[in-house]
Amino acid sequence: MKSDDSADKPSGGGIGPESVIIPEDALSETFLAATGPGGQNVNKVATAVQLRVDVFRLGLHPDVYERLKRIAGSRMTGGGELLITARRFRTQEANRTDARRRLAEMIAAAHIFPRKRKATRPSRAAKAERVENKRQRSAVKKTRGKVTFD
Repeated sequence: MKSDDSADKPSGGGIGPESVIIPEDALSETFLAATGPGGQNVNKVATAVQLRVDVFRLGLHPDVYERLKRIAGSRMTGGGELLITARRFRTQEANRTDARRRLAEMIAAAHIFPRKRKATRPSRAAKAERVENKRQRSAVKKTRGKVTFD
């Protein structure tokens, strides 16, 4: 019977975006006027959502936090806030949902532990086959050349 060592090792699979729990006190939303098409609606209604997330309140593991910082890039402020702007849709509610979904996807991606690369070496047979292919190719190229009419 095998023993279950999964508690000792970090999982490579991570978690899905739908299972990410984000505390409401870590979020703050502001609505601003969106740009682009939308007719009069875009001029009258502030439909774009700017979602600010206090990353320290999420209670992430330090490794997950570092990966989230790398994934977020310039969207992460110096004060530890993650800034997501959603303006793809024409309604506030759709943009709010989009911003939260994108945040959950980023957090889920940060939970994925990168696998270490195992160094591999080509076998002796593979090396010999490669050299033989090079030799054959070289022979083909040697037969090419200028045509002389003697």
